[in-house]
Amino acid sequence: MNDSAKRVAIVGSGPAAFYSAMELLRHDDPMVSVDMLERLPTPYGLVRGGVAPDHEKIKSVTKIFERAAGHPRFRFFGNVEFGKDIQRLDLLQRYHAVIYAFGSRTDRHLNIIGETLQGSHAATEFVGWYNGHPDYRHHQFDLTSKRVAIIGMGNVAIDCARILCQDPENLAKTDIAQHALEALRQSEVEEVFLIGRRGPVQAAFTPAEVRELLHLPKVDAVMRASDLELDEHSKEELSKASRNTKLNMEILQQIHDQGDRGNPRKLHLCFLISPTKIEGSERVKGLELVHNEIVKEGGVLRAKATNEVMHLNVDMVFRSIGYMGEAITGLPFDDRRGTLPNDQGQLLDGVGGKLLNQEYTAGWIKRGPSGVIGTNKQDATETVSRLKKNWQTSPTPQPKLVHHDLLDLLKEKKSQFVSFEDWKKLDKFEVELGQKNGKSRHKICEVPEMLDLIRST
Repeated sequence: MNDSAKRVAIVGSGPAAFYSAMELLRHDDPMVSVDMLERLPTPYGLVRGGVAPDHEKIKSVTKIFERAAGHPRFRFFGNVEFGKDIQRLDLLQRYHAVIYAFGSRTDRHLNIIGETLQGSHAATEFVGWYNGHPDYRHHQFDLTSKRVAIIGMGNVAIDCARILCQDPENLAKTDIAQHALEALRQSEVEEVFLIGRRGPVQAAFTPAEVRELLHLPKVDAVMRASDLELDEHSKEELSKASRNTKLNMEILQQIHDQGDRGNPRKLHLCFLISPTKIEGSERVKGLELVHNEIVKEGGVLRAKATNEVMHLNVDMVFRSIGYMGEAITGLPFDDRRGTLPNDQGQLLDGVGGKLLNQEYTAGWIKRGPSGVIGTNKQDATETVSRLKKNWQTSPTPQPKLVHHDLLDLLKEKKSQFVSFEDWKKLDKFEVELGQKNGKSRHKICEVPEMLDLIRST
């Protein structure tokens, strides 16, 4: 590393992490060197482990990140877990600033009876499973289930529904994990129910996602006419809504008009209902749900439960009501929001607490799980701007320097860290193996196998 440069460590390697690195490296005043730490041997976070396999275009952002990783003042340390292999103090002793950009690793719970039954899953687990994330490689999903409910109406819920309904042969050319493709080829799922607590005007999905449901082969996307009959509050909201919301409503109208065409699989979009109980003794047998109405309270629209209850027979349930940040020992944490407490990206020592001089945050762990990949660019710019402003207006906190840098420390610990050049070997292997089998990529899903392949090439 350049000894005269300011040194910044970034924990995480998803979009927020890379956009932060790019912003830091963009100018030479001050000159900055960046070390990026990632728990897995593979970079890119949810671009690799979260974006649906049939959304190849979205994944192309990694080409931009790869160019950034080629910068002479950038180093990547994969297979290095913060809080385990490297501690907070290790970084604060070696860097002028640390940016935590490790995302939201877990999910929000429904907190209803039956949530722990067999057949009740987090959508995040399913997404990780079909994307070949090592944490979820061995999860089991009973695809002999005929009827599946997905609780939530965001893009992740739409992705899960689409993957469950999609013709597996249309996924075979993508980078979907091989174990998931083989399981989906044997799937017996006939009906999928997308369940939203609010109305269609308030739905969180984007037009691009919901439009795809119109064109799934051998699938009928259907919805009740009553769900398009808006209450006065929703009509008023729609009149002032964004172009995306109006597009959503146009697409939902098309879905309703297209209706049931006799295809073997059905995808139901159900609005204004909430689960109150997952039914079953050992495994999922159904859902108890309550009908909602949209009310305005304190100038804000929300879904309020009515006395109207219904039951839905399903064999499997996915909750998809949002990702959630996870506390890491030693770091301040906002339990309510699932984020690191911060002021414009600068870390606080607690919720409403004092600013910490050397520490910053970016991405979902900073603001919560919102926006698309590009949203992280603006988010990272805000954080880096705050960091640089602090460097300019106040003395840079000098780390209590040790005689060796992070590389020396990792070697001392005999860490099996992965450089970006190592990752490129694995990347090349996956792409070439995929191409031999008619796929864009054949993902390696086990960390030991990844490390063995890297060391043997």
